[in-house]
Amino acid sequence: MPRPLPLAGRSPAASAAPSVARVLRRLALGATAAALLASLTPAPAGAATASTARDGAGGTSRAGEPRAPREFVALRDVAPTVRQEIRYFTRHDFVGERVDGYRQPLCLLTRDAARALRTAQRQFLRQGYTLKVYDCYRPQRAVDHFVRWAEDLDDQRMKGEFYPRVDKSRLFEDGYIAERSGHSRGSTVDLTLVRLPGLPTRPYVPGEPLTPCYAPRELRFPDNSLDMGTGYDCFDTLSHTLDPRIKGEQRANRLLLKRGLEAAGFENYAAEWWHYTFTPETFPDTYFDFPVSRRSLGGR
Repeated sequence: MPRPLPLAGRSPAASAAPSVARVLRRLALGATAAALLASLTPAPAGAATASTARDGAGGTSRAGEPRAPREFVALRDVAPTVRQEIRYFTRHDFVGERVDGYRQPLCLLTRDAARALRTAQRQFLRQGYTLKVYDCYRPQRAVDHFVRWAEDLDDQRMKGEFYPRVDKSRLFEDGYIAERSGHSRGSTVDLTLVRLPGLPTRPYVPGEPLTPCYAPRELRFPDNSLDMGTGYDCFDTLSHTLDPRIKGEQRANRLLLKRGLEAAGFENYAAEWWHYTFTPETFPDTYFDFPVSRRSLGGR
């Protein structure tokens, strides 16, 4: 969601893992997890990759668009097994349309944040889960789109799912919408966990009946993720990570995600179970506006 997070110290990183083969034998993971873990084996020292070969700083493209500084990478180049369901590239979001600045369904992050996600992913794969990201870097033009939408009180098309109990006129006052977002700094990510092998989530059909994001799992819009008690981007206090009304398996799932990400250096925003920031941030005071696109990384 759009509110920035406070800067805080980095949590201890996860300790070095034993060899992939030994872990797989010990935990008896299936072929799916084995293949995913193998694909996360680091490249030899000094090897050039798409995420490390860039040099230079951010600037402007020939078309006049802002470009990402060299510290940004595509998550797929660093942690290819992390699943991506970039909601703001679709119409299944609280706005009800593709959000400005999302040219491709792509997760861009600072290199440090992407590497930390790779560390967390390795640990989750050993437990039979995979991370799935909903949103990563978010350009300022997307945040501006949210602000315009929030100011248009007549546009209530997605209320039935994303903010059933919140009057749209209070979205700013209640903190659900703001003029700046920590996502625009490049080290914040919205994500969840999927139990392997995990079938894809079905596509959203614009105009289909909406169900409250806090409804029981079997009634909510289907998601292949673990049951976290609410859907993603649910404007409701039930989305608070440690809300006492969330109990049993739902609470355990939130804590599983939280502990795994904290071990890799991320900090949770307490009002949203899905929202994590890697600390220390690479750009703690800079809000970028380059589009979500491979071209923003220089085409690499």
